[in-house]
Amino acid sequence: MTAASHFAQTYREAREKFLAAAEAAGLDVESHAHPMLGRDGEALAMDVALGGSRDASRLLLITSACHGVEGFCGSGIQNALLHNDAWREAAADAGVAVLYIHALNPYGFSWWRRVTQENVDLNRNFHDFSKPLPANPAYDDIAGLLVPPTWPPSDSINAKTMRLVQERGLDALQAVISGGQYDHPEGLFYGGHNPTWSNQTLRHVLREHGQRCERLAWIDLHTGLGPKGHGERIFACKDDDVALARARDWWGNEVTSTYDGSSASAPLKGLAWLAAYEECSQAEYTGIALEYGTVPLMETLNALRGDQWIENHPEADEVFRALVKKQLRDAFYIDEDGWKTRVVEQAFDAAHGAIRGLSS
Repeated sequence: MTAASHFAQTYREAREKFLAAAEAAGLDVESHAHPMLGRDGEALAMDVALGGSRDASRLLLITSACHGVEGFCGSGIQNALLHNDAWREAAADAGVAVLYIHALNPYGFSWWRRVTQENVDLNRNFHDFSKPLPANPAYDDIAGLLVPPTWPPSDSINAKTMRLVQERGLDALQAVISGGQYDHPEGLFYGGHNPTWSNQTLRHVLREHGQRCERLAWIDLHTGLGPKGHGERIFACKDDDVALARARDWWGNEVTSTYDGSSASAPLKGLAWLAAYEECSQAEYTGIALEYGTVPLMETLNALRGDQWIENHPEADEVFRALVKKQLRDAFYIDEDGWKTRVVEQAFDAAHGAIRGLSS
């Protein structure tokens, strides 16, 4: 099978391929039903397949679609791994159980959104909501520019936006916008005021599968940042020099970190991997986000702005909505065989690095 054959054009197709791949590998699938239906009326679920023993002392998580539409890439990678006998044999020989969690955010995957049905960025939603949430006053100042009254934006809005980029710099602006905010529920990168369904369901899966291991690794698959086709390995742990050294030992010195500014990602709050510390506290945890580049950053940002605008304006013309939706999907999924081959190759390398590290 070619790398491209593992990818899909819709969530329904991606899920069918995942279920078929798990069955071909002889793995049972636990399906956690989502309360809503998909874009085509299909059932939605967070599907979980375990390769190896439930009591394994070493466990590797491989997760897709934390950010919905990014699941087109992550699902394809998971399917490629499941279909690869050599990979599965290598994990078994190393005594590593592999937990494939397909579609952390199935709603966003199906509806071509980065966020959940609550308009929440799942990777900003892991907080103790009994405590005050992080403030982002710099976002407050530009919320009206990011999601303007009309789309496409007026000339005036475009001029103000470009002036903002020139004055503050794209990196600083990225940090403000993507860092997460909790006061604009119809804005970008909204973290929510309660745990989402996806948050609660992921925690349930971690409690079910992750509380018996001694060592836990996590590769969370993402798209949308960095050079086209390049998979940046972003350190996904607390700011811990020992854990960072371990991650670089497993995955190479190219592992970047938001803590030291070496990553294309800005520092973020409320990240999903925090649940590993909270739900699997007995385990030594090591994780990365494998972030694949797609299109230039401003193109991605504008796709997100347009998508949020049409969600805020249900009266928008259907033809226009379809156009904006396609721009959003294209910003997070390069539907080209060469890109798919590159991302799969890098994912296999990272997955093998994880089992070597866990078994060392």
